[in-house]
Amino acid sequence: MSNDTTDVPSTNESANPAEAASEESLVAQMQADLERFRDLALRSQADFDNFRKRAVREKEDAVKYANASFLERLVPILDNFELGLAAARNDPSGAAILSGMEMVARQLQDFLRDSGVEPVDPQAGTPFDPNLHEAIGQEESRQVPEGAVLRQLRKGFKLRDRLLRPATVVVSKGTGAS
Repeated sequence: MSNDTTDVPSTNESANPAEAASEESLVAQMQADLERFRDLALRSQADFDNFRKRAVREKEDAVKYANASFLERLVPILDNFELGLAAARNDPSGAAILSGMEMVARQLQDFLRDSGVEPVDPQAGTPFDPNLHEAIGQEESRQVPEGAVLRQLRKGFKLRDRLLRPATVVVSKGTGAS
């Protein structure tokens, strides 16, 4: 019988290393799972922070540019008003009308400036910028270098840092002598 009792402890001793290895494997698996879930939680928190920041930025942009479509519709009306103002300046009999139109023109310009609208009004010789100007043609010129604005046909407008409408321009081809 003593053989039986000596066999049992030896079996227990051989089972203990297997159980210990199994427990170590289980602990290692649990630590790996813990690290994976910790990483997942950190990523989720970072994603949420990025979402929150993006939502705040989008809200600020929505407020900042809320009037953009209204102002885009107002710009052609301003063009027509300026044409009428130019015609009134050429008519000497309409001095009273001219002064009234000039006063309205100043009010419109003040309103646009207060709303964050700036004119894109390139002068002759200004380098052509496709981000601000729309070229509708090219002409030769001895006075204006190649690639520069020769003349503006229609004023452009920006709302803060966004372009509402590009300035329509004719660009110089240079002297034409190659």
